[in-house]
Order: sequence, then structure tokens, then C-alpha cells
Amino acid sequence: MNMLEKIFTFIFHSFVFLLVPLLASGIIRKIRAKAQGRKGPPLLQPIFDIWRAFQKQPVDGYYSGIFAEIAPWISIFTSTLIWSIVVFEWIPFIAIPFLLMLQRISITGFAMETGTSFGGLGTSREILISLASEPILILIILIAQSAIVVDDSWVSLAFGFLFLSATFVVFLGELLKPPFDDPRTHLELTMVHEAMLLEASGRTFALFELSYQFKLSAFLAFLIKLAMEHSKFFSSQKAYVNDIIVFCTTIFICFFIGFWESFSIRRKWKYVPEIMGLTYLFILVLGTLVKL
Repeated sequence: MNMLEKIFTFIFHSFVFLLVPLLASGIIRKIRAKAQGRKGPPLLQPIFDIWRAFQKQPVDGYYSGIFAEIAPWISIFTSTLIWSIVVFEWIPFIAIPFLLMLQRISITGFAMETGTSFGGLGTSREILISLASEPILILIILIAQSAIVVDDSWVSLAFGFLFLSATFVVFLGELLKPPFDDPRTHLELTMVHEAMLLEASGRTFALFELSYQFKLSAFLAFLIKLAMEHSKFFSSQKAYVNDIIVFCTTIFICFFIGFWESFSIRRKWKYVPEIMGLTYLFILVLGTLVKL
């Protein structure tokens, strides 16, 4: 790669780093509304809401301590690091689950420190999903980095498709999308992410929501990079061509998730451990077969 290509790649990475978090959530909400026959909000409405909330002072709970003030900054810091790892690849992807754990500690700690029953309910569900999804995420990264190479054979294509499908299920759990959670319900007894943020307001709420936008963008782009980095179809392409493909495909997945949310529903919580357990066994068996 010559100097001109390096400069173009860095500029494009910076462009993707700033643009995708601004568009991802807005595209999902817009497509979901269109699929349901509604006009829907503007594409940048989530960012407008975050900016409006960021200009307001937060109102902390009576029993809240210092952690309620630093938790949103920890969350935005770790989410930004995760997104930068996916975009710039400055350290190995295996660091993502550990930063994700720190981000989860910040939001669950905030929900528990505010001392509300709804925050406790949301925290218990978040921890349940994290206990099921994070080991699978680590296993996915280890298998992908060490074993999977997809070529033009039918067997290889089938293995690659099944691997990405199982990975997408895990990402739906991490992002709290249907069938694991449904943000459209607005019922405190069934929500996960929203239940933990019921006591957040002003700048605190804005930082938590912005960190979720980074997390959403990181997982979607991470899925595409897993598919491309371990496929022989893109091995001869130039780096900036692959980056453009990652950007376009990430936007396409946002369209797909919008349609998915328009007709999918949240399942009962008794099915969550079963879905995650089957996904873990499937990834483990698939990785063993690929290794053999």
C-alpha cells in the first residue's frame, strides 16, 4: 500500500467512524416505520434527541453516589474504544469482549445504584444475557481468527453462512434486539436496556444512548469484517475497496434489522437461555468440525 492509499484509507476510516453511528439507529427506526405503514422520524432524529438531552443537567436519585456520575463517561469511553477497534483495527478483536464487560458494568452499576425496582429487573436480565452471550462471543473470535477460511466450495460456503448466522443471533442478544428484547413495548416489566435507564436524565441519558449507538455500529461492522477477513473472495481486493464494502454492507444490515423489528416479537425469558445455549453448542461443534 503506497502513501496515497494509506492517506485515503485513514480518511475513509475517519469518515466511517463518525458517520455510521449517526445513521445506524435512524435507518433502523425509519425502515421499521415504513414497514409498518408509518412515516417515521427523520434519519438523524436519534442524534437530535441525544443532543437535546446532552444540553440538560441530569437529575440524580436521592441515594445515588459518585458512580452514577462517572458511569455514563465510562460507558461512552469503552464504547468508543470498541468502535475504534472495529474501524481502525489497532489492537486484536479479542479485546472487544473485555471492553464490553466494562461497558456493561457501568450501565448495570448505574441502574443498581439508583435503587429502583425497574432498574433491578433490567439489570438482572442484562446480566443473564451477558452471561450467555459473552462466552460465545469470545469463542466466535477465537474460532474465526484460528480456523475459518471460506473458499468457493459448497461445503465451505455452507459452514461460513451457518457461522455468520449463529454470530448474528449472538449480536442480536448483545444489542437487545428481538427476540431477546423489544424496545417498542415501553413496559418496564419487560424491557432490558430502557429499564436500566429509567432514572437517567439529561447529559447522563445522552451519554448512555450515544454509547449504545457506538456499540450498535461496532457489532454490525464487526460481523461484516468477520465475513470478509476469513474469505478468499476478498483477499485480492485493495484495502480501501474492502472498507467501502464494509460500510455499504453495514448500512444494508441496518435496513435488514429495521424489517426484522417490524415483524419480530420478543420471546418469553425462559427461551433466552435455551436459544443462547443452543447457539453456544452450535458454534462449538461447528468450530470443532472446521478445525478438524
